[in-house]
Amino acid sequence: MELELLPPSVDHAVIARVTALVNQVYAESEKGLWRESTDRTSAGEVAGFVRDGEVAVARVEGALAGAVRIQRLDDRTGEFGMLAADPACRGLGVGRDLVRFAEEASRDAGCREMQLELLVPRDWVHPSKQFLAGWYERLGYRVTHRADFAGDYPHLAPALATPCDFVVYRKDLG
Repeated sequence: MELELLPPSVDHAVIARVTALVNQVYAESEKGLWRESTDRTSAGEVAGFVRDGEVAVARVEGALAGAVRIQRLDDRTGEFGMLAADPACRGLGVGRDLVRFAEEASRDAGCREMQLELLVPRDWVHPSKQFLAGWYERLGYRVTHRADFAGDYPHLAPALATPCDFVVYRKDLG
């Protein structure tokens, strides 16, 4: 498996593939949380993240196998999000390796903590989200707080199909 931060000059076809992969994975893992035909991201948004040096990809035998967005929140905290592994590559450790890559990149940039946000329905249990919560905990992440999604992201709230919160996880990178 090859992991790399995409260069700002990456081909538009790569941006299109990353966007399609993220939307495909999130359409399944967040089914029931969003109104029909709500995409997780757009090519324009992904292109902006790539220009900012925030998108890493995993490739297996040259083919896109996964992607993650890595950003710096403050002087001591990095964050990863938009983590997506191609369903055809599940079980190869793509997600785990992308998380490690994000942690290493943040640590190398001087961050001492890593954060992620997990969108969860407020009134019912979503199987994918339940699985991810356990997986993140096994990777060493701990819940720091829970917040109302609509309160922090009012521009996205109308696209929700059900009331949601986001659970914030953090991990010490020391």
